[in-house]
Amino acid sequence: MAGRIREEDIATVREKARIDEVVSAYVTLRNAGGGSQKGLCPFHDEKTPSFNVNPSRGFFHCFGCGEGGDAIGFLMKIDGLGFSDAVERLADQYGVMLRREEGGPDDRPKGPQRRRLIEAHAVAQEFYAEQLGSPEALEARRFLDERGFDRSAATTFGIGYAPRDGEALWRRLREARFSSEEVIAAGLVAMGRSHYDRFRGRLLWPIREVSGDTIGFGARRLYDDDKISAKYLNTPETPIYKKSQVLYGIDLARREMARSAQAVVVEGYTDVMACHLSGVGTAVATCGTAFGDDHARILRRFIDDRRAFGGEVIFTFDGDSAGQQAALKAFEGDQRFVAQTYIAVAPAGQDPCDLRMSAGEEAVRDLITGRRPLYRFALESVINRFDLDRADGRVDAVREAARLVASVRDQSKVTAFAQEVSKMVGADIDTNAVLAEVRRAASRGSQQRGQSRGQQGGAPQPGGGQPGGHVGGQQRGDAPDGSPAGAVAAPERPAFVVPEPSDPRFAIERETLKLVLQHPMAIGRTTAEISVDDFTHPTYAAVWQVVAAAGGPAAGSGDDGWAATVRAGAEDPTIASTITALAVEPIRTAREPDATYVAGHVFRLLELTVQRRIADLKSKLQRTDPLAQAEDYRTLFGQLAALEQHRRTLRNRIVGTP
Repeated sequence: MAGRIREEDIATVREKARIDEVVSAYVTLRNAGGGSQKGLCPFHDEKTPSFNVNPSRGFFHCFGCGEGGDAIGFLMKIDGLGFSDAVERLADQYGVMLRREEGGPDDRPKGPQRRRLIEAHAVAQEFYAEQLGSPEALEARRFLDERGFDRSAATTFGIGYAPRDGEALWRRLREARFSSEEVIAAGLVAMGRSHYDRFRGRLLWPIREVSGDTIGFGARRLYDDDKISAKYLNTPETPIYKKSQVLYGIDLARREMARSAQAVVVEGYTDVMACHLSGVGTAVATCGTAFGDDHARILRRFIDDRRAFGGEVIFTFDGDSAGQQAALKAFEGDQRFVAQTYIAVAPAGQDPCDLRMSAGEEAVRDLITGRRPLYRFALESVINRFDLDRADGRVDAVREAARLVASVRDQSKVTAFAQEVSKMVGADIDTNAVLAEVRRAASRGSQQRGQSRGQQGGAPQPGGGQPGGHVGGQQRGDAPDGSPAGAVAAPERPAFVVPEPSDPRFAIERETLKLVLQHPMAIGRTTAEISVDDFTHPTYAAVWQVVAAAGGPAAGSGDDGWAATVRAGAEDPTIASTITALAVEPIRTAREPDATYVAGHVFRLLELTVQRRIADLKSKLQRTDPLAQAEDYRTLFGQLAALEQHRRTLRNRIVGTP
C-alpha cells in the first residue's frame, strides 16, 4: 500500500518551488533590498509591511505575527492545507513527480485530493461552457443578451449553462474517470436515490481562485418551474471552496488592483462583468455572503494597503434601505483598511449592470469616479432618519450618529467625524457636544462588553512574556494544551521569548546569526571561537545550539538548503520561527558581506563576551581583600590582565590593525 511521500521528492519540491513565486500569488511583494522582498502579512492585519520573503533562502517570515516557513508551510497556512496536499499542489505546479514509499503510514489526507477536486471543476467548467451554445440554453443566452453581454463576454468570464437533465454533468465526470466520492466532495454532484447534478437548468458563473483555478460556481435561476426557488444558488462549502474567503473576479482584478491600488466591491456577478467591460478592471463581488474580514484581507494584499492615502476601496450599493444598511455595515469594518473607503451610488439607484445597459459604459466609469467618502454616506444615512427641524430630533440624531462614531477604533478619525456630524445636524450642535456624546456611547459600549465577558466567566487573563514578544506561543494562565489554568496537564517545556529585532542589546548577536544562516560560506571557520556562552539572549543561544548540532557554519558552505536544514533541527516552534526570521531578514549592508564585514561582527561578539567577563572579575576583585586573600587576589588580577590583553587583541582585529 502506498505510504508517505518520499523525502527526496519533498526535497525536490522545496528546491524547485520559488517562495517569491508562491507568495506573490497571494501578496503584493516589493523589493526590500539585500535580495529580500516585503509585503503586507496575509495572516494578520497590519498597516506597515513586516512580511519578508527571501528567495535565495526559500523562506518567508512576518516580524509582526511571527508566522514563517518555506513554500510548503505558506500554502498550508494560507489555504488550510495538510502537508501532503501542499506538497502535491506545488509538485503539480513545478512538474515534480511524487513517489510514495511502500508500507509505513499513509500521510495522505482523508478524502479526495485537492488536485482532483480542482481537476473536476475544470472539467465541469468546460462542459458548462460548451452547453451555453446548445439549443436548450436559449433562455440562458437571452438572459445575457438582455443585459448587454455577448458571446465574447461569456467566454471571457467562462459563463456556462447546466442542462436540465439531472445527470448530464455526472456522466461527463464519470467518463473523465472521476469517482463518486470526488465529485460529491467537490460539490458538483449530490446523492439522493441516485447521483444527480447539483446545478440543473441554470446559468453558471465559475468562481475562481487568485491563480485562476475554478473552485465553485454561482448559478442563476432561469425557469419558473425550477424546484429551487432561490434566485442564486452557490456551491456549498467544500474542502476547496469557503464562501467567506473567495471573491468573484479576483483572478481578473488582482493585477489591476496592484497597479492602481484600487478595489471596487460590487454586489453581483453581472455587476463585476459590467465594470470590467466598462474599463473598471478592479471590480470584485462576494459570493452569497456579506463582505467580511477575510474578504478585506484578500483586498489588502493586492492594493498594497500599507499607508494612508495610498489606495482606495470603493463599495457600490443600491440607494434603497437595504443598500444603506449594507453601507453602514461596511463603515463598521472601515478600519480594516488603511486605504480610504468610498461608496458609489448611482442617482437612480441603479447597479453597475443596469447602469451600463441604460446609460452606457462611460456612465459606469463615471459612477466609480464620482464616489463619495463612505463615512459621510454612513453618517447621512443615520442622521437623515430624524426630523432636524425639531430640537429633540437633532438630539436623537446626534446620539444615533455618536454610536456609529464610537465604533471607530482609529481615534485619530473621531474628531473629524464628530465635526462632520456637527455640520450635518447644524443649529445649536457643536463639535464638543458631539464628542461628549461619542464618549458616553463608547463608555456604554465598554460596559456592555464587560458584562458580556463577565457572563462568559470573567475577563481573560493577561498574556505572559516580555514586551514585544510572547512566551512559548501561549498565554500565562493556560495549560500547554490550551486548557484553562488549574486543569491537570503535562509539565511545560522551557519557554522561549521571541526577541525584539530592534533591541540594541542583542544587535550583534542577531546580525551574527543572520550571517551564519544566510552566508555560511563567507563566515566559514571565522566562527571557530564562538560558543553558546557568547549569546546572552536565551533564544539566540538556542539558535546557536541548533546550528552547532547541524555541524556549524562550515557545514553550510555550498549548501543552498542550509537554513532549511538548520530549521528542521529545531524542536521548539519559537526557535524554528526565529531561525526563519533570521534567514529572511536583510543583512545590514548594501553589498555582499565580505570577510571584513563578517570578521567585524564575529570579533565584536567575542569582545562583548570578554567585556562581560572583565566586568565580573572586577566585581570579584572589589570583594576580595588583597591582604587577607592575597593569593586569590593575585590570581584574579592575573586573569583580569590576560582578559584585558585578549580584549585589545580582538579590538585590533575588529579595526583591522595588526
